[in-house]
Amino acid sequence: MMFGLPSLVALAAVLVQPQIAWSHRHGHANQIPLESIKEFAKAGDAGGSQSWLEKYGKQIDQPFSGPLSFSHLPYSRCLEDESAAFDIALLGMPFDTAVTYRPGARFGPYAIRSGSRRQRETRGYTLSWQKNPYELGSKVLDCGDVPVSPFDNALAVDQMEVAYSTLLARHVASDDPAGPSAITQRLAKDGKQHPRIVSLGGDHTIVLPILRALNKVYGPVSVVHFDAHLDTWPAYPGTSTEQSRVTHGTFFYLAREEGLMTNTSIHAGIRCKLSGVADLENDASVGFQFISTDDIDDYGVAAIVKRIRDRVGDSPVYLSLDIDVIDPGLAPATGTPEAGGWTTREVKRILRGLAGLNFVGADIVEVAPAYDHAEITGIAAADIVHDFLSMLLSSEPPTPQSIWGPHRSARDEL
Repeated sequence: MMFGLPSLVALAAVLVQPQIAWSHRHGHANQIPLESIKEFAKAGDAGGSQSWLEKYGKQIDQPFSGPLSFSHLPYSRCLEDESAAFDIALLGMPFDTAVTYRPGARFGPYAIRSGSRRQRETRGYTLSWQKNPYELGSKVLDCGDVPVSPFDNALAVDQMEVAYSTLLARHVASDDPAGPSAITQRLAKDGKQHPRIVSLGGDHTIVLPILRALNKVYGPVSVVHFDAHLDTWPAYPGTSTEQSRVTHGTFFYLAREEGLMTNTSIHAGIRCKLSGVADLENDASVGFQFISTDDIDDYGVAAIVKRIRDRVGDSPVYLSLDIDVIDPGLAPATGTPEAGGWTTREVKRILRGLAGLNFVGADIVEVAPAYDHAEITGIAAADIVHDFLSMLLSSEPPTPQSIWGPHRSARDEL
């Protein structure tokens, strides 16, 4: 935009008048000296001879800027970069073509990463975990997304299995015989340490290729399944081909058919409508017990944690969390919302209670940001992923701090 001389004169008058009025009220000492303005102008001119690094330092990413990786972590295309080393990989699986209601979870990995923008390695300490997962000696790396086919479900399922198996076969970065990855050495059939993967869905179907990949390393695993729905149905009406059996509501049934799970799995947060008791009988035959949403009111968080821990015992454990376990008032961005869910805080408290189980992997699925409001679902999902990292790297649940702990001061509020 260009200004003529009269316009500049008028603008200068407008800018100077408040300063004159201010000086009349408060005296000469409160005016901005012209010499200071001149010195600032000189510094600005001199800045042209300095590089950014010399004058301002490193090109840091603000919470709202920079390439999109989870919590601003280092990012690598790990499927093609065989030199990428990690103990825990974050892997997006943008697949949503096996849903029964609202699609859109292919954008889940993006939404979760976007929801994590205010998180970062240097500010990862939380009061609830009393630790920063990035300072526990394990390398966490964002390995990007699996480039799944949106046109061929059979191809996409195979792509996800191959991708997961590829990363499972990598050498761990820390290689500490007493480190957090040592648990995988004890559980693995080959007696070696393996990385662990936190998968970002995607619809819940992604768990079938994940369980197939895990089975090659660990054999059958117990599943801790947070969800409003059972996901153990044999098939949906209209199923006419083998591939059409593979959906986000049938994958556990198929996994049981393939011998991928133990008989000691458990659901948490169930509240969906059922066809009747037959659904529960079928669910039990697949190897699951369940905790309903209402159980948290009747028995409390501690009892739910104990039931889960008792159920899976010392077996290899895979944790799968459908965001719809949270009430849609707090996490609306999902494909099959069910009213009356747990709060985000309740889910996070249960997760803390599960630390120390023999986790071999985890996922969060069914985040569909097209249905979100102010990113609240993506932010909640990203915070849960942060909890996953602390959970995977902890040998036991954190001990609740006293209300008058060492970092808190007593105050009389009256």
